[in-house]
Amino acid sequence: MPTFGASIRSASPETLSMPMPKDAPHLTRGDDRDELIATVALLRAEVLSPTKLSALLEDVGSAVDLLPISKANLGWEARPLLLDAVGEEHVAKARQEVVEWEAAGLDARTLLHQTYPTSLQGIFDKPPLLFVSGAWDEQLDSRAVAVVGTRTSTPEGCRRAYRLAHSLAEAGVTVISGLARGIDTCAHQGALRAGGRTVAVMGTGITKRYPKENAPLADAIVESGGALISQFFPAQPPTKWTFPVRNVTMSGLTLATIAVEAGATSGAKMQAEAALTHGRAVFLPSSLVAAHPWARAMIEKGFRGAHAIEISSPEQVTELLDFSSLTLPSLSA
Repeated sequence: MPTFGASIRSASPETLSMPMPKDAPHLTRGDDRDELIATVALLRAEVLSPTKLSALLEDVGSAVDLLPISKANLGWEARPLLLDAVGEEHVAKARQEVVEWEAAGLDARTLLHQTYPTSLQGIFDKPPLLFVSGAWDEQLDSRAVAVVGTRTSTPEGCRRAYRLAHSLAEAGVTVISGLARGIDTCAHQGALRAGGRTVAVMGTGITKRYPKENAPLADAIVESGGALISQFFPAQPPTKWTFPVRNVTMSGLTLATIAVEAGATSGAKMQAEAALTHGRAVFLPSSLVAAHPWARAMIEKGFRGAHAIEISSPEQVTELLDFSSLTLPSLSA
């Protein structure tokens, strides 16, 4: 993937609002559908990583305005401009994809859309595009905690995740997990059994169900009033890279991450690191701390200047998180 090596801030407002070339399909800045088409075209061209594209979208305020930018406009004669690779064919194909998504009833949101989750806006590595099935409730889901862990959970670890999610859901906390086997499955089930809210952040496209045995669980989450969320294109299959990426997004959607059972190379550990980087709380059960040196180190030595917090009960989570003001406790104490 090429690296975007200059800041768009050097461009003038006149440059950024210039019209599309006459021979290009017309798109209107600020129109939600056209901004979606432009975002899809930029992603499909694969000239920028999603994180860099998100930074550009925030900088410029419009995906449509990124399409006609040229080297001459920005004075970058000595540098190849990656966005030159986004052509009319990308826009035309993106327009067709959006038509197909609309026909299928898919809910696609760019980070510039008013329904893009506010909680994600505060992290630097947010995805530029999200698909949502079900209902993301901006007010209720501002009180969200991730309960995550290994796919190869022990029976005790699964029971612990279930009880933890059940207690959090009873307290009015939205339980977020990844729809995977093991700890994730038990967390979703615990929240559902409590009659609470739960949201699954998927490591596949929104139309895929992985693992297949969790398809009924995914349906139950939506039917209960919760949501499925994916940052990938709808047909994206499961891969080794999609799951760590979704863990970063899951961290951004939540006030805190609780890793119930997780090895030193697990996605749950990676999510805990991402959460501390995002300035979010990380809670590690005493059982995990006793079993894994990485968990003990995350509490005692910290990660990038922030420290995880050891807990022995679900009640400690709600006590440590100030839900009235949505202010996180100090992680370095």
